[in-house]
Parts: sequence; structure tokens; C-alpha cells
Amino acid sequence: MTEHAVVPHDEWVQARQVFLAREKEFTRQREALAAERRALPWEAVTKEYAFEGPGGKRSLPDLFDGLSQLIVYHFMFPPEWDEGCAHCSFWADNFDASPVHLRARDTSLVAVSRAPQAKLAAYQQRMGWSFPWYSSGETDFNYDFGASFTADEVASGAALFNYGASAPGFEDREGLSVFARDEQGQVFHTYSTWARGIDAINGTYQLLDLVPKGRDEPHGDPQFWVRRHDEYGR
Repeated sequence: MTEHAVVPHDEWVQARQVFLAREKEFTRQREALAAERRALPWEAVTKEYAFEGPGGKRSLPDLFDGLSQLIVYHFMFPPEWDEGCAHCSFWADNFDASPVHLRARDTSLVAVSRAPQAKLAAYQQRMGWSFPWYSSGETDFNYDFGASFTADEVASGAALFNYGASAPGFEDREGLSVFARDEQGQVFHTYSTWARGIDAINGTYQLLDLVPKGRDEPHGDPQFWVRRHDEYGR
């Protein structure tokens, strides 16, 4: 930070204007990409799933909560863990307040993990979150949608994560899946994204991208600094 160009105000404004043109072009490209994403084909979801929540079992259509669009965050929390993934917790801190706003746009947002509902509820209380969170531990949901893998698949290298872009490395991974429901109640899988694809919903990262040091994460060691929000300073 101490070895950076420092210029008079007029030169600073000129440089900023040049970069603003690039930012506007990126915005147009991002909007075009979002339109292409919305135009992707859908696949019908015909399998039934039973999720465990605070009020008992709910089906996938139930998770829409009367709306036509559903976003599922695949939260890394396998049954044998006693607390959720610190990195998924970092993401959850950023989207915890989103459901009320998304509902105004006909969209429900929930998190789903394989851990039993009692563990999810305890950890959610510890973190102070309010978003809906369901256990898929008694279903194949996470496996069917590419968020979980068997131990044998991981060990053998047969597991395909992010549509084959990489190996998962773990039995559970982070990601987002999007679903739509028509007037007849048929559910469709419209989109899923993994790994760096979920960066867009992490507001803290978007803010860090604005400051001089950026994310300040060494290559090959991303998120080395991330802690659960009640663990900083320990």
C-alpha cells in the first residue's frame, strides 16, 4: 500500500473515468450473462424428498412456501460434525437477512444440510441466524444435486464436482441450487452453481474487492483467515 502511485486530483479523476468505462462494460456483460442463465433449459424434478425442519417433515414443494421460485443453499454440515462449516457460516452471515426481501420478489431461500435437524437448530441458535434451514439427512437430495458424495466416490476419484470441473475433496460441498414451480405444482431444477460460483452472494467479499488490499488471500490458501463470527479474537 505504501508503494502506490499518488497523483493530483485531475489525473486521479481521469484515471477513474477510464476505469469507469470498463466497469460499465463489465456490468453490461454481467447482465447479458444473467439473461443467458435465465434462458437455460429446465429439468423436471419427479423424485420426492422429505426434509426435516423445526415443524416436522416438509417436501421440496413445501420449501417454496407458497411462492414460485426457490433458492437452496447447500450448507456443508455432514451428520458427524458438531458445528457447521466455518466457510459456509461466512456465507450464511451474508444472506441471513435476504429471505424477507426475496419473498417480495416471489422467491424463497432456504439452507439444506445432511446433519440432523437438532444439530442444525442448535448451531443456528448459536450463530443467531433466522433463515429457514432443513435437514436432508434421510434423503438423496444432496447426492442427486451434486452437493454430497459417498466416501468411496471421494477416495476413488470417481466423484464429479461442479459438473466435472474438479474433484470435491470432501463428502459435502458448498453450492446453490435454484428451482421453479408452475401453476400445476410441478417443480423444475433451473440452475446450480458451485465453488467460486457462489461468490456473488457474499457481500463481504464484494466489499473487500473495493479496498486497496482486496481479499488479500495468498494463492493456494484462500479463506485462511475466515472464522465463525463468534470465534474472531479467540
